[in-house]
Amino acid sequence: MDDKNYTKNSSLFEGWAFGKINYILFTIGVLSLILGYYLMASGSVNSFQSLTLSPILLFSSYVIIIPLALVYREKIDKKI
Repeated sequence: MDDKNYTKNSSLFEGWAFGKINYILFTIGVLSLILGYYLMASGSVNSFQSLTLSPILLFSSYVIIIPLALVYREKIDKKI
């Protein structure tokens, strides 16, 4: 009975390995976060840069790029 639990747990964690594309996407996400916060801090209070550009960049990196880096998997061809 313990062997069955062990095989279920080991197969669960084997699927979470990141590939090269995952690391590239995560790096792009972190760099866009840094750029977004820099643009927000360097612009004046009522500028296009602070009110429009940086929130769009931050939103896209938090909601799209970083989750995509965590969820993306490459397709594996199974040959019979």
